[in-house]
Parts: sequence; structure tokens; C-alpha cells
Amino acid sequence: MSVVMGTGTEPQTRTPARANILVVDDEAEIRESLEMLLNAEGYSVSGASNGEEGLQRLRDKDFDVVLLDVMMPGKNGLEVLKEIRALDRDVAVVMITAFGSVENAIAAIRSGAHDFITKPWDNDKLLIDVENAVRNRRLLQENVQLKRALKERYNFPNIIGKSERMLKIFDLVTQVASSRSTVMIQGESGTGKELIAKAVHSISPRADRPFIPVNTGSLPADLLESNLFGHEKGAFTSAVASKKGLFEVADTGTIFFDEIGLVGLETQAKLLRVIQEREFMRLGGVETIKVDVRIIAATNEDLKGLVTQGKFRDDLFYRLNVIAVQLPPLRERKEDIPLLVEHFIQKYCEDNGRPAIRFTAEAMKALMDHNWPGNVRELENAVERAVVLSTTPWVDVSLLPESIFESGVPGNRTLQNIPFNENATLFDILDSVERRVIVDVLEKVAWSQTNAAERLGVPLSTLNQKIKRLNIEIKRRREA
Repeated sequence: MSVVMGTGTEPQTRTPARANILVVDDEAEIRESLEMLLNAEGYSVSGASNGEEGLQRLRDKDFDVVLLDVMMPGKNGLEVLKEIRALDRDVAVVMITAFGSVENAIAAIRSGAHDFITKPWDNDKLLIDVENAVRNRRLLQENVQLKRALKERYNFPNIIGKSERMLKIFDLVTQVASSRSTVMIQGESGTGKELIAKAVHSISPRADRPFIPVNTGSLPADLLESNLFGHEKGAFTSAVASKKGLFEVADTGTIFFDEIGLVGLETQAKLLRVIQEREFMRLGGVETIKVDVRIIAATNEDLKGLVTQGKFRDDLFYRLNVIAVQLPPLRERKEDIPLLVEHFIQKYCEDNGRPAIRFTAEAMKALMDHNWPGNVRELENAVERAVVLSTTPWVDVSLLPESIFESGVPGNRTLQNIPFNENATLFDILDSVERRVIVDVLEKVAWSQTNAAERLGVPLSTLNQKIKRLNIEIKRRREA
């Protein structure tokens, strides 16, 4: 293999967080060139001359990023990559390849590599790629540490958040769990109201007793009352036998009323009696049944407004609203999105028997920019979709739902604002689209035509012909 040194302008001064980088390449000049470049940027760099030596260094020390040559004697880069993944699934591996080995680099991406660079490399672009890899590694580490800390402090299953507002809610839940006071959880649909209710129950003295959820909005009033209070044989036409209600089933446990604002006034009066007296009668019954049940209610409506309108009893509202928990919408706690994404990736990769995937920086930015009207539930659906549809370890914007983008164009913002006019022919339109896509890719790879051809999956000669035909190169020279 011939020695190929880095090319391009001198790197601009950057201040990345100190990180440990391992360079695995059988050519000493390549290792020395990369070590000098990365050391100058403040990284701690180690070198290895072959795959076995690189694997041993990984066993002895934690690294954030591995720069791994594809073509090496003995174990090649693809074989070493598989063993690296077994040692540390989260370390970011960037493959180094000559242009003729691009197919191997793409195979490496599919096997879990973070990215790849080609020889000769551009110093500035290489440093950007390394910075992105370090940032990805640090984010994964932060998520793992934060989830561990949250579990140790709160032990709430499936509730994810590091924002100040969520941490205050976690503290409140911890404080009230040991009491039997009623709890009112308010928040938009999809914010996780039932998860908070389960958290209250799971760390309460009632944790080993039943947790009974009731979707009050899905049942008509008579059927809801029958489900809640039970009925005696003959209480109505279809009551061929006596039946326990959910209050009896939940005795000594917790009952959770989802969308409490949809309960009718007559049923509200009966709920009020259960809260006040801890007793009720079955439909058609004459005996009073005593129960010890903690009540948690949730709503996405303005209950005070319903009280003013006469649609909700004020005495029941105040009985339920002893401990109020207001869940913020996801758009008001966007710092939680990366942590939630990592949680859902792990969940749905395990459910579908898929290897771990990661979102690209562009895809993550799209998630951070979206307002999430469907809140956490909408984000979960987006991640599940990406896991199911992904064919590589990296999820780009093409796998995100159309709703993520204001343009309505699924996963391709490069098609926005293309100036189509009513006199344009089909060929004019296709040229406009093709030109915009090529320019967008060229910008992403710092105008490296070789890298752009690799990303677009076309020969370099074909890309050069298109650049000339579409006047892209001429325009770039003028801007320069």
C-alpha cells in the first residue's frame, strides 16, 4: 500500500473537548501524520500498527474514537471492526480507506462504523468528522450515566428526562408516593400521564397491590358505572350474574382515571362519595362495600374551565386536585429529546431483534427543530419507524416521517424552495432537482467531489459531467 498523506489547508484552531483517539494503520507515516494533526487539536492520541495491537490497546484503555484502516495485513479493518463492537459497542469507529476500497467502507458503515474518510484526506474535514464522532460518543456516555443516576435516585421505570422541569416532577412524585392523597396529573396528549401515575404507584406502599387504569372517555355512562362499581344479578337486562367492579378489584391498590374530564355529572357524584366515604354500592345492590383505594386522575382538558361551564363538579375537582402535577409538552423540554431517542432506540431494537442504530447529526437536528404536537408519543413512533425501516446503523432524514418537515417532503429538505415555474418542462424540473441535490451533498462534504460521488453512489466521472452540465463548478469558482 502506498503512503498517502493528508492534503488541504492548514486546520483552523478548534477547541474540542479532550478525548482519547486510537489510530490503527499498518503504515507508520499515516499514523504519525494523524497523530500530529490530532495532537495539535488537543486530543490524546495512541497508535497501533495492526488489528491485534489495536484490539489489545482497546482492552487496556477506554477510547472515544478509533480511526481504523480498512486494508491491513493479517486482520483487515472489517474483521477488526466486528471485534471492536464486541469490546465496546459505543466507541465511534471511523474507517480509513483508499478510493478503490469505498465498497469496503460502505460495508463497514453497515456493520456499525460511525463514518469513513478517504485517502488523501482533507485535514479540516477529517477534524470535523472526528469532532462529530467524539460528540456522539460523549452523548451516549452522558445518556447511560444519566439513566443510571435517574434509576438510582428515583427508580421510575420507562420515565426519561433530565430537564429541570422533569426533575422537579420526579421529586414531587417521590414525595407524594407514600401518602394516600389523590393526585391530579394534567398535560397534553402524549406527555406520559399514565407513566407518572404508574411511577406514583410503583414506589408507594401499594406497589405490590393492583394498579387499575380506567379510560373513562371510551365508555358510555351506564357501562362505565357498571365497570367501576360492579352490579348485582338482574340489575339490568344483560346482568345474568353478579360482577365485581374495578373499585373492588383495586382494593388496597391504585385506580387511575384517564381523561377524568369526560366523566358525566351523575357518575361524578358517585366518584365523590367513594373519595369521601371510601364506600359505594353495586348497581342494583343494597349493601355498602368498603374499599381502600388510592385515586389518581389525569386530563388534557382545563378542568377549572369545565367547572365554570357547569360540566364538572367543583367539589370533585378540589377532592381530586390535592396534589397537582403539570407535565410540560415535549417542545418545552427539548433537552430531553436525545435521551428519549436513545431510550426508544434501545427498546425497539431489542423488540425487533435489530442491531443498535444511531441518528445522524442532521436527523437529530430535525428532531430537535420539530415542535412535537403529539409529544413523547409522536417521538416514540418516529423512532420505532426508523428502527423498522433502517438498513444501516445510521438513520438519516430520509427515514423520518413527513410530519417532521414543514415542507411535507419526506426526509429531503434539499427539495425545498426549488424555483419551478409554470413554463418549465419536465427536463427543466429534473435538472433543478438534480442540481439542488448535488449542491447540497457537495456542501456537506466540503466540496470534495470524490466524497460527493461516494455519497451519491455514482462514479466520479459521472458526477464531474453533471457538475459541468449544470454549471455547478463554474458557480462555485465565482463564489470563491
